[in-house]
Amino acid sequence: MAEPQVRERSVRQVQPASVVDQVTKEIRRSILTGALRPGQEFSLRGIADDLGVSFIPVREALRRLEGQGLVVTQRGKSAHVVPLTHQDLHGIYRLRRQIEPEIASRSCLLLRKEDFERLDDVVKTFADERLGIDEVYEAHHNFHLELLRPAATTWDIRTLETLWHAAERYVRLAFSGLDAAPDEHSRREHAHHLMIDAFRSRDPGAVYASVLHHLDANEQIAQRAVV
Repeated sequence: MAEPQVRERSVRQVQPASVVDQVTKEIRRSILTGALRPGQEFSLRGIADDLGVSFIPVREALRRLEGQGLVVTQRGKSAHVVPLTHQDLHGIYRLRRQIEPEIASRSCLLLRKEDFERLDDVVKTFADERLGIDEVYEAHHNFHLELLRPAATTWDIRTLETLWHAAERYVRLAFSGLDAAPDEHSRREHAHHLMIDAFRSRDPGAVYASVLHHLDANEQIAQRAVV
């Protein structure tokens, strides 16, 4: 009788959230909130001790964050947070202006009624002053992703995710100074409802112009916040 064949695994089993994923998320949070300041140098061993993990997941996490343009590693034992500059910010938005309006002009023809209803619900959260800053930015990220997803390829999304991550700390810095304004939350909600209205029109030209205007306005606000 033939012996049963043992299937060789081509991939390894994974945990719901690896240590590297958790370390990446925490260091990224520290950079976005300013706990790790622009230009600040830090040791990998020190971060590992603070997080209570070994050196190896910190090194791998910093490789990921370096790919997102948030840190630069030095000699394998230290790293520094990439400084905030007007030139860097403009470069991020220059690329976004080349990609997002074009995808949006195609996506508006593919979004369904239920998609718009879901997007309307997300935009309502932008005016909710009870939400924490992390919750607001996660909702904002998901809003823009869902607007473009129907027409976006996997590579489009990968590229946009990188640009969005790079832009987020500029945007956080800029809007942290505006959040105290009495009408800022309602203004933000209204601005995104106008964008949804453009998508509902199914007019690619109007959508292209709307997304371009949104990017231009956000860059101008962020540029004023960079010292």
